[in-house]
Amino acid sequence: MKHWVSSVPVEQTPARRVDRHGSPDERSRRGALLVLLVAFLVILGGLVGVGAYYGYCKGAGGTKEPVELTVDEGASGEQVVARLHDLGVVRCGGLVGRILLRATGKADAIRAGSFALTTNMTFDDAIDILSTPPPPIPTVRLTIPEGYRLTQIAERVQEELGIDADRFLALAQGNGWSIDPYLPKGKGTEGFLFPETYRFPQGSTSAKDVIQRLLQQFDTEAGTLDWSHADALGVSPYEVVVIASMIEREARVPSDRAKIAAVIYNRLADGMPLGIDATIGYIDPDPSNGLTVSDFEIDSPYNTRLHMGLPPTPISSPGIASLRAALAPADVPYLYYVLCGADGHHRFSVDYDRFLRDKAECLG
Repeated sequence: MKHWVSSVPVEQTPARRVDRHGSPDERSRRGALLVLLVAFLVILGGLVGVGAYYGYCKGAGGTKEPVELTVDEGASGEQVVARLHDLGVVRCGGLVGRILLRATGKADAIRAGSFALTTNMTFDDAIDILSTPPPPIPTVRLTIPEGYRLTQIAERVQEELGIDADRFLALAQGNGWSIDPYLPKGKGTEGFLFPETYRFPQGSTSAKDVIQRLLQQFDTEAGTLDWSHADALGVSPYEVVVIASMIEREARVPSDRAKIAAVIYNRLADGMPLGIDATIGYIDPDPSNGLTVSDFEIDSPYNTRLHMGLPPTPISSPGIASLRAALAPADVPYLYYVLCGADGHHRFSVDYDRFLRDKAECLG
């Protein structure tokens, strides 16, 4: 048997070539992944860098030197952080400093005042000092009732503050005090230590501190009144306080204050002795037994039964109501009054005979 060999060439299928780099789609995917990886590493490195810088800015440095920082009222947190950075208290200011401040949550809690800091503090420690109120200082209460005179105030100061009464009294009676225009220098402070409740630092208050504080309060309270009335009444501001001190000691009910003031001004205008028993009580050598016949005979400018005009000084510390009455007396013609009734009110009259009848009825 013969084997025939075809003369027609058999088509050769070329062998497929393998692309070691893969298809275009695969190359595109790998490129994208590479870009993402690089981007991730860049971002990660940036985050690490930012975190490191953030930690650096929050941290403390080396040498610590004392620094005094004054924060003005109304200063912004940004201004304070910038100042901290300028002084070397914290490491970073600017944008990072503002971010750190915001992160503390204390941007609105920074207080005005002077602060003792150091260089190279941690950011949080510095802000804590600026935003934390100081611990409260233990205080002692001092209450001065209306109508107290200097000797009584001195005793109260000794009782409540532990300040020697004699030392306080000597200083308060000195001539170095003044409150323009109410208290001329050389008059002493009788009548001008304002009756009020005060608080003073425990154990660190002096007699001078107390006197200055009470005089300051008088100045503040007096500033709420219209002192132009003094000219119209024909008296000086100091004399207004003298009159108010008598009203304070005489009046028992609020409605009587302005009427007692009217009696005082009416008597002054008529040239009559004031006859205010409280002024005699001011010089009574033995207050324990009340006013006696011998007390009314004491020859003193404070005895307004024997001497014309006002006493030389106030006889007590008047409150704001008595000061107001002394500046705005009632528009009434009364010249006399007598204590009448358990509630402490007075009866007022224009003539002496009516006064005697009121006295007989009220005092029995």
